[in-house]
Amino acid sequence: MAMSGSKSVRHAEPALAATRAADIAGRSSLRGALRSYGMVVALVLIWAAFEYATGGVFLRPRNFSNLIRQTAVTGILSVGMLMVIVAGEIDLSAGSIVGLTGMIAALVQTNQGWGLAPTLLTACVLGMGIGILQGTTVAYLRVPSFIVTLGGLLAWRGVTKGVSGGVTIPVQLDSFNAIGQSYLDRPVGVVLALVAVLCIALIDWRSYRARKRLGLAVPRATIVILRVASLAVLIAAFVAMLNEYEGIPVPVLLFLLISLAGAFVMTNTTFGRYLYATGGNREAARLSGINTRLLTVAVFAVMGCLGALAAIVYTARVGSASPDAGLLLELDAIAACVIGGASLMGGSGAVFGACIGALLMASLDNGMSLKNVADYIQDIVKGGILVVAVALDMLGRKRNS
Repeated sequence: MAMSGSKSVRHAEPALAATRAADIAGRSSLRGALRSYGMVVALVLIWAAFEYATGGVFLRPRNFSNLIRQTAVTGILSVGMLMVIVAGEIDLSAGSIVGLTGMIAALVQTNQGWGLAPTLLTACVLGMGIGILQGTTVAYLRVPSFIVTLGGLLAWRGVTKGVSGGVTIPVQLDSFNAIGQSYLDRPVGVVLALVAVLCIALIDWRSYRARKRLGLAVPRATIVILRVASLAVLIAAFVAMLNEYEGIPVPVLLFLLISLAGAFVMTNTTFGRYLYATGGNREAARLSGINTRLLTVAVFAVMGCLGALAAIVYTARVGSASPDAGLLLELDAIAACVIGGASLMGGSGAVFGACIGALLMASLDNGMSLKNVADYIQDIVKGGILVVAVALDMLGRKRNS
Protein backbone atom coordinates (compact mmCIF):
# COMPACT_ATOMS: atom_id res chain seq x y z
CA MET A 1 0.00 0.00 0.00
CA ALA A 2 2.86 2.33 0.87
CA MET A 3 4.47 1.61 -2.49
CA SER A 4 1.16 2.25 -4.25
CA GLY A 5 0.71 5.52 -2.37
CA SER A 6 4.20 6.75 -3.26
CA LYS A 7 3.63 5.89 -6.92
CA SER A 8 0.36 7.80 -6.99
CA VAL A 9 2.10 10.82 -5.45
CA ARG A 10 4.82 10.68 -8.09
CA HIS A 11 2.22 10.39 -10.85
CA ALA A 12 0.30 13.31 -9.37
CA GLU A 13 3.34 15.61 -9.27
CA PRO A 14 3.41 16.44 -13.01
CA ALA A 15 -0.34 17.09 -12.96
CA LEU A 16 0.12 19.38 -9.96
CA ALA A 17 2.98 21.07 -11.74
CA ALA A 18 0.80 21.59 -14.82
CA THR A 19 -1.93 23.16 -12.69
CA ARG A 20 0.50 25.47 -10.94
CA ALA A 21 2.16 26.32 -14.22
CA ALA A 22 -1.20 27.07 -15.80
CA ASP A 23 -2.00 29.45 -12.97
CA ILE A 24 1.38 31.18 -13.31
CA ALA A 25 0.97 31.40 -17.09
CA GLY A 26 -2.56 32.78 -16.75
CA ARG A 27 -1.62 35.47 -14.25
CA SER A 28 1.49 36.34 -16.25
CA SER A 29 -0.51 36.51 -19.49
CA LEU A 30 -3.07 38.80 -17.84
CA ARG A 31 -0.40 41.21 -16.61
CA GLY A 32 1.37 41.01 -19.97
CA ALA A 33 -1.88 41.64 -21.85
CA LEU A 34 -2.72 44.71 -19.78
CA ARG A 35 0.71 46.17 -20.39
CA SER A 36 0.55 45.18 -24.07
CA TYR A 37 -2.70 47.11 -24.52
CA GLY A 38 -0.97 50.11 -22.94
CA MET A 39 1.79 49.69 -25.52
CA VAL A 40 -0.85 49.63 -28.29
CA VAL A 41 -2.00 53.06 -27.10
CA ALA A 42 1.61 54.27 -27.04
CA LEU A 43 2.12 52.88 -30.56
CA VAL A 44 -0.96 54.71 -31.86
CA LEU A 45 0.32 57.96 -30.32
CA ILE A 46 3.75 57.46 -31.92
CA TRP A 47 2.14 56.81 -35.29
CA ALA A 48 -0.01 59.92 -34.94
CA ALA A 49 3.05 62.01 -34.04
CA PHE A 50 5.07 60.75 -37.02
CA GLU A 51 2.08 61.12 -39.35
CA TYR A 52 1.85 64.78 -38.35
CA ALA A 53 5.61 65.36 -38.41
CA THR A 54 6.05 63.81 -41.88
CA GLY A 55 3.09 65.58 -43.42
CA GLY A 56 1.07 62.43 -43.95
CA VAL A 57 3.87 60.32 -45.43
CA PHE A 58 4.32 57.93 -42.50
CA LEU A 59 0.99 56.10 -42.87
CA ARG A 60 0.79 56.10 -46.63
CA PRO A 61 0.30 52.55 -47.95
CA ARG A 62 3.80 52.28 -49.42
CA ASN A 63 5.61 53.40 -46.27
CA PHE A 64 3.27 51.36 -44.07
CA SER A 65 4.13 48.27 -46.13
CA ASN A 66 7.85 49.02 -45.73
CA LEU A 67 7.37 49.52 -41.99
CA ILE A 68 5.69 46.14 -41.54
CA ARG A 69 8.38 44.44 -43.62
CA GLN A 70 11.02 46.04 -41.40
CA THR A 71 9.23 44.61 -38.38
CA ALA A 72 9.23 41.02 -39.70
CA VAL A 73 12.84 40.05 -38.92
CA THR A 74 12.91 41.58 -35.44
CA GLY A 75 9.42 40.23 -34.79
CA ILE A 76 10.38 36.64 -35.65
CA LEU A 77 13.41 36.89 -33.37
CA SER A 78 11.27 38.44 -30.64
CA VAL A 79 8.96 35.41 -30.51
CA GLY A 80 11.91 33.14 -29.76
CA MET A 81 13.53 35.64 -27.43
CA LEU A 82 10.27 35.97 -25.48
CA MET A 83 10.29 32.22 -24.82
CA VAL A 84 13.92 32.35 -23.67
CA ILE A 85 13.28 35.33 -21.38
CA VAL A 86 10.12 33.79 -19.90
CA ALA A 87 12.22 30.72 -19.01
CA GLY A 88 14.56 33.00 -17.05
CA GLU A 89 17.40 32.93 -19.60
CA ILE A 90 18.84 35.33 -22.20
CA ASP A 91 20.29 34.88 -25.70
CA LEU A 92 22.82 37.47 -26.84
CA SER A 93 23.90 35.41 -29.86
CA ALA A 94 20.67 35.72 -31.86
CA GLY A 95 22.02 38.37 -34.25
CA SER A 96 25.17 36.35 -34.90
CA ILE A 97 23.06 33.25 -35.59
CA VAL A 98 21.12 35.32 -38.14
CA GLY A 99 24.40 36.33 -39.78
CA LEU A 100 25.87 32.80 -39.86
CA THR A 101 22.78 30.91 -41.03
CA GLY A 102 22.06 33.53 -43.68
CA MET A 103 25.66 33.30 -44.93
CA ILE A 104 25.54 29.49 -45.07
CA ALA A 105 22.26 29.67 -47.00
CA ALA A 106 23.90 31.94 -49.59
CA LEU A 107 27.08 29.86 -49.78
CA VAL A 108 25.38 26.50 -50.42
CA GLN A 109 23.56 28.11 -53.33
CA THR A 110 26.67 29.73 -54.76
CA ASN A 111 29.29 27.02 -54.16
CA GLN A 112 27.19 23.84 -54.10
CA GLY A 113 24.36 24.78 -56.45
CA TRP A 114 21.70 23.65 -53.97
CA GLY A 115 18.02 24.31 -54.56
CA LEU A 116 15.50 26.07 -52.38
CA ALA A 117 14.43 23.20 -50.10
CA PRO A 118 17.96 21.99 -49.20
CA THR A 119 19.02 25.59 -48.58
CA LEU A 120 16.16 26.30 -46.19
CA LEU A 121 16.62 22.96 -44.40
CA THR A 122 20.35 23.54 -43.97
CA ALA A 123 19.84 26.97 -42.43
CA CYS A 124 17.17 25.72 -40.02
CA VAL A 125 19.15 22.63 -38.96
CA LEU A 126 22.25 24.75 -38.39
CA GLY A 127 20.34 27.30 -36.32
CA MET A 128 18.69 24.58 -34.25
CA GLY A 129 22.02 22.82 -33.77
CA ILE A 130 23.61 25.99 -32.44
CA GLY A 131 20.66 26.46 -30.10
CA ILE A 132 20.96 22.88 -28.80
CA LEU A 133 24.70 23.33 -28.23
CA GLN A 134 24.22 26.54 -26.28
CA GLY A 135 21.21 25.21 -24.37
CA THR A 136 23.10 22.05 -23.37
CA THR A 137 26.00 24.15 -22.11
CA VAL A 138 23.62 26.26 -20.03
CA ALA A 139 21.50 23.40 -18.71
CA TYR A 140 24.03 20.64 -18.04
CA LEU A 141 27.34 22.48 -17.54
CA ARG A 142 25.62 25.18 -15.46
CA VAL A 143 27.30 28.03 -17.34
CA PRO A 144 25.10 31.17 -17.16
CA SER A 145 23.24 31.83 -20.40
CA PHE A 146 24.56 35.39 -20.45
CA ILE A 147 28.14 34.09 -20.70
CA VAL A 148 27.37 31.23 -23.10
CA THR A 149 25.49 33.41 -25.56
CA LEU A 150 27.91 36.33 -25.20
CA GLY A 151 30.60 33.88 -26.27
CA GLY A 152 28.29 32.74 -29.07
CA LEU A 153 27.81 36.34 -30.19
CA LEU A 154 31.56 36.61 -30.79
CA ALA A 155 32.22 33.03 -31.94
CA TRP A 156 29.43 32.73 -34.53
CA ARG A 157 30.27 36.18 -35.92
CA GLY A 158 33.87 34.99 -36.28
CA VAL A 159 32.75 31.81 -38.06
CA THR A 160 30.66 33.93 -40.44
CA LYS A 161 33.66 36.05 -41.34
CA GLY A 162 35.80 32.94 -41.76
CA VAL A 163 33.50 31.00 -44.09
CA SER A 164 32.71 34.09 -46.19
CA GLY A 165 36.26 35.36 -46.45
CA GLY A 166 34.93 38.71 -45.26
CA VAL A 167 33.04 39.40 -48.48
CA THR A 168 29.35 39.72 -49.35
CA ILE A 169 27.84 36.68 -51.06
CA PRO A 170 24.97 37.30 -53.52
CA VAL A 171 21.91 35.04 -53.44
CA GLN A 172 21.57 32.91 -56.59
CA LEU A 173 17.99 31.63 -56.35
CA ASP A 174 15.09 33.86 -57.40
CA SER A 175 12.75 31.58 -55.45
CA PHE A 176 14.80 32.27 -52.32
CA ASN A 177 14.71 36.03 -52.86
CA ALA A 178 10.94 35.82 -53.34
CA ILE A 179 10.61 34.89 -49.66
CA GLY A 180 11.77 38.36 -48.69
CA GLN A 181 10.62 40.45 -51.62
CA SER A 182 7.31 39.14 -52.99
CA TYR A 183 3.68 39.92 -52.09
CA LEU A 184 0.50 37.89 -51.83
CA ASP A 185 -2.40 38.56 -54.18
CA ARG A 186 -4.98 40.86 -52.59
CA PRO A 187 -7.82 38.26 -52.43
CA VAL A 188 -5.45 35.84 -50.69
CA GLY A 189 -4.80 38.50 -48.06
CA VAL A 190 -8.52 38.86 -47.37
CA VAL A 191 -8.93 35.10 -46.96
CA LEU A 192 -5.94 34.93 -44.61
CA ALA A 193 -7.41 37.76 -42.53
CA LEU A 194 -10.59 35.73 -42.01
CA VAL A 195 -8.53 32.67 -41.07
CA ALA A 196 -6.51 34.75 -38.59
CA VAL A 197 -9.66 36.01 -36.88
CA LEU A 198 -10.99 32.46 -36.58
CA CYS A 199 -7.67 31.27 -35.12
CA ILE A 200 -7.65 34.06 -32.54
CA ALA A 201 -11.22 33.26 -31.55
CA LEU A 202 -10.36 29.57 -31.21
CA ILE A 203 -7.25 30.26 -29.11
CA ASP A 204 -9.15 32.60 -26.79
CA TRP A 205 -12.03 30.16 -26.43
CA ARG A 206 -9.70 27.22 -25.67
CA SER A 207 -7.83 29.29 -23.11
CA TYR A 208 -11.09 30.41 -21.51
CA ARG A 209 -12.39 26.84 -21.25
CA ALA A 210 -9.07 25.49 -19.96
CA ARG A 211 -8.85 28.06 -17.17
CA LYS A 212 -12.47 27.48 -16.24
CA ARG A 213 -11.93 23.72 -16.14
CA LEU A 214 -8.92 24.16 -13.84
CA GLY A 215 -10.89 26.40 -11.51
CA LEU A 216 -8.79 29.49 -12.27
CA ALA A 217 -10.05 33.05 -12.58
CA VAL A 218 -11.56 33.77 -16.00
CA PRO A 219 -12.70 37.04 -17.62
CA ARG A 220 -16.34 37.53 -18.52
CA ALA A 221 -17.43 36.01 -21.80
CA THR A 222 -18.42 39.46 -23.07
CA ILE A 223 -14.87 40.70 -22.49
CA VAL A 224 -13.46 37.80 -24.49
CA ILE A 225 -15.92 38.52 -27.31
CA LEU A 226 -15.08 42.22 -27.32
CA ARG A 227 -11.36 41.40 -27.43
CA VAL A 228 -11.80 39.12 -30.43
CA ALA A 229 -14.03 41.69 -32.16
CA SER A 230 -11.54 44.50 -31.63
CA LEU A 231 -8.71 42.35 -32.98
CA ALA A 232 -10.86 41.45 -35.98
CA VAL A 233 -11.33 45.16 -36.76
CA LEU A 234 -7.58 45.78 -36.45
CA ILE A 235 -6.78 42.85 -38.72
CA ALA A 236 -9.26 44.07 -41.33
CA ALA A 237 -7.76 47.57 -41.27
CA PHE A 238 -4.24 46.12 -41.43
CA VAL A 239 -4.98 44.00 -44.51
CA ALA A 240 -6.87 46.83 -46.21
CA MET A 241 -3.88 49.15 -45.76
CA LEU A 242 -1.44 46.61 -47.18
CA ASN A 243 -3.77 45.82 -50.08
CA GLU A 244 -3.75 49.51 -50.97
CA TYR A 245 -0.10 49.06 -52.01
CA GLU A 246 0.94 45.62 -53.32
CA GLY A 247 -0.74 43.22 -50.92
CA ILE A 248 0.60 41.40 -47.87
CA PRO A 249 4.41 40.95 -48.07
CA VAL A 250 5.48 37.31 -47.72
CA PRO A 251 7.88 38.16 -44.83
CA VAL A 252 4.95 39.66 -42.94
CA LEU A 253 2.89 36.52 -43.52
CA LEU A 254 5.71 34.39 -42.09
CA PHE A 255 5.99 36.71 -39.10
CA LEU A 256 2.25 36.53 -38.42
CA LEU A 257 2.17 32.73 -38.71
CA ILE A 258 5.14 32.37 -36.35
CA SER A 259 3.55 34.82 -33.91
CA LEU A 260 0.26 32.93 -33.87
CA ALA A 261 2.09 29.63 -33.41
CA GLY A 262 4.17 31.14 -30.60
CA ALA A 263 1.11 32.54 -28.86
CA PHE A 264 -0.62 29.17 -29.07
CA VAL A 265 2.41 27.35 -27.66
CA MET A 266 2.83 29.78 -24.77
CA THR A 267 -0.81 29.83 -23.70
CA ASN A 268 -2.26 26.46 -24.70
CA THR A 269 0.46 23.85 -24.34
CA THR A 270 2.25 22.16 -21.47
CA PHE A 271 5.57 23.35 -22.89
CA GLY A 272 4.50 26.99 -22.62
CA ARG A 273 3.12 26.58 -19.10
CA TYR A 274 6.32 24.87 -17.99
CA LEU A 275 8.33 27.80 -19.37
CA TYR A 276 6.36 30.22 -17.19
CA ALA A 277 6.73 27.95 -14.17
CA THR A 278 10.48 27.53 -14.70
CA GLY A 279 11.06 31.24 -15.14
CA GLY A 280 8.89 32.07 -12.13
CA ASN A 281 10.72 29.68 -9.77
CA ARG A 282 13.16 27.21 -11.29
CA GLU A 283 13.74 25.18 -8.12
CA ALA A 284 10.04 24.88 -7.36
CA ALA A 285 9.39 23.83 -10.95
CA ARG A 286 12.09 21.14 -10.72
CA LEU A 287 10.72 19.82 -7.45
CA SER A 288 7.24 19.72 -9.01
CA GLY A 289 8.45 17.25 -11.64
CA ILE A 290 9.38 19.54 -14.53
CA ASN A 291 12.58 18.57 -16.37
CA THR A 292 14.01 22.10 -16.33
CA ARG A 293 17.28 21.07 -18.00
CA LEU A 294 15.60 19.51 -21.02
CA LEU A 295 13.23 22.48 -21.17
CA THR A 296 16.20 24.86 -21.30
CA VAL A 297 17.77 22.93 -24.19
CA ALA A 298 14.43 22.90 -26.02
CA VAL A 299 13.82 26.63 -25.69
CA PHE A 300 17.31 27.47 -26.99
CA ALA A 301 16.73 25.06 -29.89
CA VAL A 302 13.52 26.93 -30.74
CA MET A 303 15.41 30.23 -30.52
CA GLY A 304 18.08 28.92 -32.90
CA CYS A 305 15.50 27.71 -35.41
CA LEU A 306 13.64 31.04 -35.34
CA GLY A 307 16.99 32.81 -35.73
CA ALA A 308 17.53 30.81 -38.92
CA LEU A 309 14.04 31.70 -40.20
CA ALA A 310 14.74 35.37 -39.47
CA ALA A 311 18.03 34.99 -41.37
CA ILE A 312 16.22 33.55 -44.39
CA VAL A 313 13.83 36.51 -44.46
CA TYR A 314 16.64 39.03 -43.89
CA THR A 315 18.95 37.54 -46.54
CA ALA A 316 16.16 37.14 -49.08
CA ARG A 317 15.00 40.72 -48.56
CA VAL A 318 18.40 42.27 -49.35
CA GLY A 319 19.35 39.59 -51.91
CA SER A 320 22.76 38.88 -50.41
CA ALA A 321 24.55 37.76 -47.24
CA SER A 322 27.17 40.01 -45.67
CA PRO A 323 29.60 39.23 -42.80
CA ASP A 324 27.98 41.87 -40.58
CA ALA A 325 24.36 40.87 -41.28
CA GLY A 326 22.21 40.71 -38.15
CA LEU A 327 24.55 42.95 -36.16
CA LEU A 328 22.84 44.00 -32.88
CA LEU A 329 19.54 42.39 -33.91
CA GLU A 330 19.54 40.51 -30.60
CA LEU A 331 19.37 43.83 -28.74
CA ASP A 332 16.37 44.92 -30.81
CA ALA A 333 14.66 41.61 -30.02
CA ILE A 334 15.38 41.89 -26.29
CA ALA A 335 14.20 45.50 -26.29
CA ALA A 336 10.98 44.49 -28.10
CA CYS A 337 10.25 41.83 -25.48
CA VAL A 338 10.94 44.11 -22.51
CA ILE A 339 8.99 47.03 -23.98
CA GLY A 340 6.15 44.58 -24.66
CA GLY A 341 5.92 43.57 -21.01
CA ALA A 342 8.37 40.68 -20.53
CA SER A 343 10.41 40.69 -17.33
CA LEU A 344 14.13 39.96 -17.53
CA MET A 345 13.70 38.17 -14.20
CA GLY A 346 11.71 35.47 -16.04
CA GLY A 347 8.23 34.03 -15.66
CA SER A 348 6.41 36.96 -17.27
CA GLY A 349 5.62 38.09 -20.79
CA ALA A 350 3.37 37.48 -23.79
CA VAL A 351 4.03 36.94 -27.51
CA PHE A 352 1.50 39.65 -28.38
CA GLY A 353 3.44 42.15 -26.28
CA ALA A 354 6.76 41.17 -27.90
CA CYS A 355 5.24 41.68 -31.37
CA ILE A 356 3.90 45.10 -30.38
CA GLY A 357 7.34 45.94 -29.00
CA ALA A 358 8.97 44.92 -32.28
CA LEU A 359 6.50 47.07 -34.23
CA LEU A 360 7.14 50.01 -31.90
CA MET A 361 10.92 49.72 -32.37
CA ALA A 362 10.53 49.51 -36.17
CA SER A 363 8.16 52.51 -36.10
CA LEU A 364 10.76 54.59 -34.29
CA ASP A 365 13.43 53.59 -36.84
CA ASN A 366 11.16 54.26 -39.79
CA GLY A 367 9.70 57.54 -38.53
CA MET A 368 13.02 59.03 -37.44
CA SER A 369 14.62 57.99 -40.75
CA LEU A 370 11.83 59.78 -42.64
CA LYS A 371 12.63 62.90 -40.61
CA ASN A 372 16.36 62.46 -41.30
CA VAL A 373 17.17 62.22 -37.60
CA ALA A 374 20.88 61.52 -37.04
CA ASP A 375 21.80 57.91 -36.28
CA TYR A 376 23.25 58.73 -32.88
CA ILE A 377 20.02 60.46 -31.86
CA GLN A 378 18.03 57.41 -32.93
CA ASP A 379 20.24 55.17 -30.76
CA ILE A 380 19.83 57.51 -27.78
CA VAL A 381 16.04 57.55 -28.15
CA LYS A 382 15.72 53.76 -28.42
CA GLY A 383 18.13 53.19 -25.55
CA GLY A 384 16.24 55.63 -23.36
CA ILE A 385 12.93 53.93 -24.12
CA LEU A 386 14.41 50.54 -23.18
CA VAL A 387 15.70 51.84 -19.84
CA VAL A 388 12.34 53.45 -19.04
CA ALA A 389 10.53 50.19 -19.89
CA VAL A 390 12.75 48.17 -17.54
CA ALA A 391 12.41 50.80 -14.80
CA LEU A 392 8.61 50.68 -15.06
CA ASP A 393 8.72 46.88 -14.85
CA MET A 394 10.83 47.02 -11.68
CA LEU A 395 8.54 49.62 -10.10
CA GLY A 396 5.52 47.46 -10.91
CA ARG A 397 7.17 44.44 -9.29
CA LYS A 398 7.94 46.43 -6.14
CA ARG A 399 4.31 47.53 -5.86
CA ASN A 400 3.08 43.95 -6.31
CA SER A 401 5.45 42.66 -3.65
